[in-house]
Amino acid sequence: MRNTTRLKDLISRRQALTIPGSPNALFARVVEDLGFSAVYVTGAGIANMHLGAPDIGLTTLTEVASTVAAISDAVSLPLIVDADTGFGNALNMVRTIRVLERAGAAGIQIEDQVFPKRCGHFAGKEVIPLDQMVQKIKAAVDARKDQDLQIIARTDARAIEGLDKAIERAQAFALAGADLTFVEAPVTLAELARIAKEIPVPQVANIVFGGKTPDPGRKHLEEMGFSIVLYANAILQAALKASNDVLIALRDNGSLGQVANQLASFEQRQQSVAKDSWDELERRYETKAAKDG
Repeated sequence: MRNTTRLKDLISRRQALTIPGSPNALFARVVEDLGFSAVYVTGAGIANMHLGAPDIGLTTLTEVASTVAAISDAVSLPLIVDADTGFGNALNMVRTIRVLERAGAAGIQIEDQVFPKRCGHFAGKEVIPLDQMVQKIKAAVDARKDQDLQIIARTDARAIEGLDKAIERAQAFALAGADLTFVEAPVTLAELARIAKEIPVPQVANIVFGGKTPDPGRKHLEEMGFSIVLYANAILQAALKASNDVLIALRDNGSLGQVANQLASFEQRQQSVAKDSWDELERRYETKAAKDG
């Protein structure tokens, strides 16, 4: 089964599938090794980890596509890719879908912010007119070659125009052909429940540690009817915290002795990059002269 079809099937179940975000191939391998069913390629994570910059629209399509291609090579899971605003207008959206589909995306998330966008949990956001976003969604739907490629349309209107307008936008996105919609940054459980109830297509919930949306847990979100629950940057935040703790200890103590239990073992590190499989390939293609020493 193609990854696009696998993802479409998982979404159709509306079981609040937990999907961690990854900014790179290494963390995506950890996600796969731990038994998750899909990976979210996080735009904020790419900006933070690849550029050392905030999520304010600084990444480019080629940078995102390069990351997607690397992750697609490293794991077999379906990838949902954060494509921000599509990097421009409806014509840019056509190219964005084509490029990311070739790179290995099984689902592509686009949003209605004014470019350059910013993190959905930041202040100061703006959204484009509804009719412009509808045309960008239609362009995305028309551009995909695989009809099972999932187009996820996000609105950031909740923080600007209120929940009613955000739901109206999401309903219009569904009519335009979006497979899922995503109302970003609701602030109460009641708002989450309304989103899942009032929009006919499958829904995404985005849980950001320290962000605006409460985290009621997967079971409650499944009861509401959500299809996907993103934890887009939990890995990045965990890695950043651990890195700080270990480096502070190294700076202050001159050794890793006091923080050894916070480090992955050498063996775990090699397992995470599938070194055994690369060793097997090396043996398979080794020349006779090399074997004979």
